[in-house]
Amino acid sequence: MTRPRERCCMGVMNACVVLTVLAPDRTGIVKSLSETIASHDGNWLESRMARLAGHFAGILRIECPQDRADQLVAALESIEGVSIQATRENPVEIREVELLKLEVVGNDRAGIVRELSAAVAATGANLEELQTTLESAPMAGHLIFHARGTVALPDGLAPGTLIEAIEDLGADLSVTVE
Repeated sequence: MTRPRERCCMGVMNACVVLTVLAPDRTGIVKSLSETIASHDGNWLESRMARLAGHFAGILRIECPQDRADQLVAALESIEGVSIQATRENPVEIREVELLKLEVVGNDRAGIVRELSAAVAATGANLEELQTTLESAPMAGHLIFHARGTVALPDGLAPGTLIEAIEDLGADLSVTVE
């Protein structure tokens, strides 16, 4: 699979802003964000959101008219009880890269995310997306580490090289790729 061409806000008329959002979880956070964005002629392009330890955590990318961007960010920052960090998107060169869907399962241990990310980086690959969870092992009761993500491979890297680098982290790790 290759990465689809991203919509990039390089036009003179629009600005793109990447936001991180953190707040104690409550009903209506997404509603408040989306209403504020819409009231400033903004467009919600993409997002990832989750409830973590009783908090709403989100990352989103929005587009709005260039001349309204500062007002929009200020309005978002004024939403009561919500912490916002905003960064203007810099135009990037868009190129096709091979993407792998990755799934790693194994016994949980301290440092496993550090080891996994180091193994991926050592091959020259890039973690584009990563979700980790701890799950109870069937019939054993101990915790199992479960990671799902997307990895961008550099030119010339065979998927098997990446898989081998991750499997070398321990005999208990199972690696599956699409």
